[in-house]
Formats: sequence, C-alpha cells, structure tokens
Amino acid sequence: MSERLRARFAQANGEGRAAFVGYVMAGFPEPEQTVPLLLGLEAGGTDVIELGVPFTDPLADGATIQRANEVAVAAGVTFTDCLAMVREARSQGLAVPLVLMGYDNPLLAYGEERAAADAAAAGADGFIVVDLPPDEAGTFREACAANGVSFVPLVAPTTAEERMGEVAAVADSFIYCVSVTGTTGGAEVPPEVGDLVSTIRRHTELPIAVGFGVSTEEQVARVGKVAEGVIVGSAIIAAIEGGSVEGCVDRVRSYVERVTGRSEAGA
Repeated sequence: MSERLRARFAQANGEGRAAFVGYVMAGFPEPEQTVPLLLGLEAGGTDVIELGVPFTDPLADGATIQRANEVAVAAGVTFTDCLAMVREARSQGLAVPLVLMGYDNPLLAYGEERAAADAAAAGADGFIVVDLPPDEAGTFREACAANGVSFVPLVAPTTAEERMGEVAAVADSFIYCVSVTGTTGGAEVPPEVGDLVSTIRRHTELPIAVGFGVSTEEQVARVGKVAEGVIVGSAIIAAIEGGSVEGCVDRVRSYVERVTGRSEAGA
C-alpha cells in the first residue's frame, strides 16, 4: 500500500476538491522530455501522475495515446527506462505520487516480483495494469504489497455489481473508474457517471477516480463533484502535440492550471 497515494487523496479531500490525476507516456515526445513533463505536471497542480509504460499492443488506448505509445516504442523506451525516469524525477524534487500504467507483458518480461521491488526503489507508488484482472494478479499483488506499492484495480460500466465487491476488496489506495466502454480519448464522460460511482461506493470507502472521456475544465469540474479523483490522459498528450517539442512542458503546465482552476486562483 502506498501511503503517499492515500495521503494525497486525503489532502485533496481535506481541501474540498477532487484530486487531479494526469497521464503522460514515458518517452513521448522524446525520452529527454519525460522528466521535465513530470515536473511540469506537478508544477501545474497535478496531485497524482500516471506514467505510461510503452507497449507494442495498447488495445485499451485510443488513437491519441496510441500515437504517443508508438513514438515511445520506436525510441526504444523500456520498463527499465521508465524506472530510470522516475528515479531522476525524484532526484530533481518530484514529490507527488506516481503510478506506472500499462500492460502486463512488459512486467512479465521484466519479472513481476522484480518489477514491484524495483519500482518501489525508484520512487513509484503503484501500478495500473489494464489487462490484468485482480483475480489473475495474485503473485503480482503480493509483490506489490510486500514492497509498499499499490495495485490499482479498474471498474468499468460493464462490471457487474457483484464483481465490483471482489475488485474493491483488492484495492488499498484508490479505484480507477472507467467512465465509458471503449478506449481512452473516445466518447465524453456520460452524465450517468455519478450513478456508476455511487454503485462502486457501496463496496468501498476508498477514493474513486474517474477516467476516460475527461478533457475540458467543465468535465473536470463535473466529475470532481461525484468522485474523489479526476483522471485526464489524452488531452494532456494532445497538449504535448500542440506545438514545438521545446514548448511542451509549458503547454502541459498551462493546461493543468486551466482545467483545475489553478490559473484563475493564482491570477
């Protein structure tokens, strides 16, 4: 269990707001930009960072994140490189919790127990593994627990309610609520997402963070009224793509400041 993750959600709750969770792909747009982007996310007001681990077959991701993934794969970025980026970001002062997000194959290739231990040593706080159901993740979940990092399960609109209880039982920091069926960056978060969050909440007291289909300031605010966390990925990748490589950190920081309302608060 990551105490840093739990503390960050508790801090946001104490401030009367949802935690903002921001995603970037390791190695995109260039490997050298990843650490500055992590620090830029934090500077803009991101509470929790998801760092994407490149994979050759990212089936759960939409076109925007797939493009970023392809760039990172072409650059040769590996799980080992991701850990090095986390270590470097921590050495440069990154303080917010960071969760590694991706697919199971890179972890299997690296070794699940070794992956959990090395991630903890690098300064990561947990894993989101989109194609690893909790009931098939026994060995990996045990390795995460042994090393003080969190295994963050996902719940989707298609998850039966009896199954939600089983999924919630393995969580120890927060639960990732997928707001829509399909891939990232697709349909907008639906109005009935509050009903889905309420159903999940019947099975857990842990924070629930909603992702998929969230991009605008209005959507962030709306989701933040019904959930303890708001997850944005594709819109951050789009901000990175929206101009020169040299300006990507400033664009990401500005985007986060805008959608979280930090820019208005500091005006």
